Amino acid sequence: MATLDYRTAGESHGPCVLVLIEGLPAGLRVDLQRINAELRRRQGGYGRGARQRIERDEAQVLSGVRRGMTIGSPVVLQIVNRDSRLDQAPALHRPRPGHADYAGAMKWLTTDCRETLERASARETAARVAAGALASCLLAEFDIDVVGFSRQIGAIAARVPDGATAAMLRRARDANDVYCPDRACVATMRAAIRHAKIDRDTVGGVVEARVFGVPVGLGSCARWQDKLDGRLMGAVGSVQAIKGVEIGLGFGSAARAGSAVHDEIDFVASQRGRANLGFVRRTNNAGGLEGGMTNGMPIVVRAAMKPISTLLRGLDSVNLRTLQPERSDYERSDVCAVPAASVVVQNVVAFEIARVLVDKYGGDTLREVRAAHEFHLRAARALPMASAIRRRGTLRRARR
Repeated sequence: MATLDYRTAGESHGPCVLVLIEGLPAGLRVDLQRINAELRRRQGGYGRGARQRIERDEAQVLSGVRRGMTIGSPVVLQIVNRDSRLDQAPALHRPRPGHADYAGAMKWLTTDCRETLERASARETAARVAAGALASCLLAEFDIDVVGFSRQIGAIAARVPDGATAAMLRRARDANDVYCPDRACVATMRAAIRHAKIDRDTVGGVVEARVFGVPVGLGSCARWQDKLDGRLMGAVGSVQAIKGVEIGLGFGSAARAGSAVHDEIDFVASQRGRANLGFVRRTNNAGGLEGGMTNGMPIVVRAAMKPISTLLRGLDSVNLRTLQPERSDYERSDVCAVPAASVVVQNVVAFEIARVLVDKYGGDTLREVRAAHEFHLRAARALPMASAIRRRGTLRRARR
């Protein structure tokens, strides 16, 4: 069984973007409606630019699926670009501050930033959303649910209850076009985006993803490369325009005493069920992760997104050919992509959870993965009973 992984290809104005996913077990139902719904959500959100009115993102399966089911070979999904004009796109010699333009031009030794911006573009995230949505098909088989939403836009921060369920968050989020579950913030968030557009500026924010139903023990403390905290932060931090990632209380834990940070443990027999072992936390400051592994609480990941680098008003720059000061070029862009970023972050998180799920329970077929998952839960539930039996056996031997 291969490790679950994916790679993307394609440019912003090339013929398409592609994603190749390796390591999915055979026998998984591929829900194209789920995948395409996530692609549509990524295109939506208040503050998006004109490009989203051109594209109609839909995933097309090119390999690895037969009659709607994975067959164990690599899966390739294609998303066609309607606005395909890579060869006709003009050269760009004035790098936009905050974008990959200048660094990429120096890396590949050119004064034309076009090639860099075409690959560095957030258009690539359509492929990542498709990969994450496909991974969510696997997570759904194990009752694991990932919900992403806008937590803050500009200075307007939402209040989201820690105890909110996945269904509650999704219902409230989908009721507005800033993808925020706190309806009290929606109007002021929209106003902040509208004012930024009037000012020919851009606005960033914070997005959050929560993962529900995750079994205890995914990830590892044995190798630093396998710690789930690091995998999640690396995946989320690689999303375009993300400049900070935290898990649970995150940076807020630095200013608190340990007694106000660590999540105390209780055992509640009435909550002992199929996936819940009965051990609960009074708080979830750790964000569902301890020692690089899941602890049974919901995983909480937040990411700070900087304002989009392309401004209608431009910014001071230098022409790489003439070395003369000039204003940066305007490439068609968004005023605010925080709602879209919440979709991307949700799906890259989903893929990382699916990756560690396959690492833990991996098999060539979905039946084998299910069997390993069921065995692990049965063995974990039996631990207190097995421990009591061992203690009784030790006492009997001591009396003899």
